[in-house]
Amino acid sequence: MGKSVILLLFFYLWIGAASAYHIIGGEIYYRTVGYNFTNGAYRYVFILKLYRDGDFVCGTRQGCLDYFENPVPINIFNAAGQRVTPAKLLTIKNTRAIRDTLKNPCLAPQTIYLEVAFYESDTIDLAPVPGGYYVSYQRCCRGEALTNIYNSEREGSTFYTVIPGSDLRPGNNSAYFGIDEAPVICAGLPFRYNYSATDPDGDSLTYSLCSALAGGSSRTGESVTPPPYTTTVSYIPPYHGGTPMGGNPAMAIDNSGLITGVPDRAGKFVVSVCVSEWDRATGRLLGVHHKDILITVYNCVTRIVASTPTQLNHCNDTLGFAVPITNNSTAGFTSTYKWIFSDGTDTTTDSRNVFFHHFPDTGSYTVKLIVNPGLPCTDSTTGRINNYPGLRTGFTADGLCRENPVYFNDTSSYRYGRITSRKWDFGVPGTKLDTALTTNPVYKFPHGEVYTVTLQLQTNRGCAATVIKNLRLYEVNPFAGNDTILARGQPLRLQGSGGDIYAWSPSTGLSDPAVRDPTLNWNSEINLVLRVSNAQGCFGYDSINVKYYTGPEFYIPNAFTPNGDGLNDYFRFIPVGIREYAYFRIFNRWGELIFDSLDFRRGWDGYYRGRPASIDTYLWILEGIDLNGQKISKKGTVTLLR
Repeated sequence: MGKSVILLLFFYLWIGAASAYHIIGGEIYYRTVGYNFTNGAYRYVFILKLYRDGDFVCGTRQGCLDYFENPVPINIFNAAGQRVTPAKLLTIKNTRAIRDTLKNPCLAPQTIYLEVAFYESDTIDLAPVPGGYYVSYQRCCRGEALTNIYNSEREGSTFYTVIPGSDLRPGNNSAYFGIDEAPVICAGLPFRYNYSATDPDGDSLTYSLCSALAGGSSRTGESVTPPPYTTTVSYIPPYHGGTPMGGNPAMAIDNSGLITGVPDRAGKFVVSVCVSEWDRATGRLLGVHHKDILITVYNCVTRIVASTPTQLNHCNDTLGFAVPITNNSTAGFTSTYKWIFSDGTDTTTDSRNVFFHHFPDTGSYTVKLIVNPGLPCTDSTTGRINNYPGLRTGFTADGLCRENPVYFNDTSSYRYGRITSRKWDFGVPGTKLDTALTTNPVYKFPHGEVYTVTLQLQTNRGCAATVIKNLRLYEVNPFAGNDTILARGQPLRLQGSGGDIYAWSPSTGLSDPAVRDPTLNWNSEINLVLRVSNAQGCFGYDSINVKYYTGPEFYIPNAFTPNGDGLNDYFRFIPVGIREYAYFRIFNRWGELIFDSLDFRRGWDGYYRGRPASIDTYLWILEGIDLNGQKISKKGTVTLLR
């Protein structure tokens, strides 16, 4: 099997699994481009135009396409319905969008969006034969929710063209519809649309509304059905090919290709136009060419409403006396807008964008907005503009360290009025400070983080303004370390943290007092103070107490008084020169374990199972490893007194 045959078979298998919901119309026609004297055949090029709803998207629906397939096959039959060649593939030469918007000052601006694809074949040789040829393209499916066709998503399409036989004019060029537009039609309004065809040979053309042809009636992709093509789509009564949209008067087409009518309901309608091609010399019919189109009818009625703010307080300082005025009117696509101001000026525009008017001075002015002046569909409204610009807003903040209060300064000013109230919100959840008329509040923040600070202003001219700033508050969290007990002669590596810059005092015994982790070499009790600061100038203090005992050793008292007076309330050991603890356990006289911990800072609080232990003598055992790696084990008794 040749490669081309395999590719063609793959194409049919793929295309058979798809369903082109989106194809809503089309036509096929041909051009005679020469004569082959070798085989006595005319040479033809076939053009297929397909239309799709550009707004249609079928999403994840299996088998549904919302794009143009490429390539597509056409089939060629003789008058007896026999295929004369294998299917020929047409490829897309170009596509383009077709958009149209209702341009009427009194109606809502409805828009249609279609896309058209132009397919073209290679040159195909066909010898003249009696009865000529039928060239067809058939496809499922037309689309969903069409108003005049049952189950339109399952109704297919057939587009075909006829090449005259040897008894007529086989070197003919077919008529075709060269108009590719998306007319906007409104229910209840008359329309006139030129849908005339073009014939390159100058043949006589007549027009009629005809029935749309079915084809590919199940979701199996292209069909191969021989002529004659007489199966039409299933119209929903009272619609049919001659009256595809209804209306009063109903849609009609004259012999110049002009479609007229007054549609009586909104919807999507398939309309098929047929053009008959007559040889002017012989008066004989050369063929009938048809094209399916989709006509969408909208309910275009709208109520024209003029709308602009009834009161506008202009305070902005940057625009001066140029006041921006919003136009919120409901209007048609080509409506006009007339602005009349009490300063003696008026302006007419065709844009609904923000309108700028430059007043000569401060003051209170009236404005009138008229939509579509001079037309029956008109409306107007009035408003008042208080033009007192010159409001400048802002504030500063000093002292951005958490441990200090922050000093705020409202720098706002108003050239043509005065600020009557201020409201500050410092961005601390659950805490708001309303300081009306206070320009310089002072506030102490609880943490170092980013706060959103808001200042709301009111003026005597009715203006309101809000200033919002993100304020970063910096802080340091100094930590010098936990109090420590050492054996005499034992060095200590300090571990300061919490900022960027460190200073220890006194510097006695320190390897370097200006670093975060100096080494202390000392032999008597000392209290070191650590000052921590950052690049923003914030600072704080912490201290560490270091005691020295002879060691390595465990120092353990023989009695304690857990009576809550803050003196000797805990029984704990003091380790000197011990680097590791194995256990510290306390037992009563019956051998029950009543306390077990390795935290020498915590100690026993004199409670057992949530109740105060009785006054008695208790046994303790303790084990650890000193700085020299030697195991130290201790045991003894302690008396609990109350």
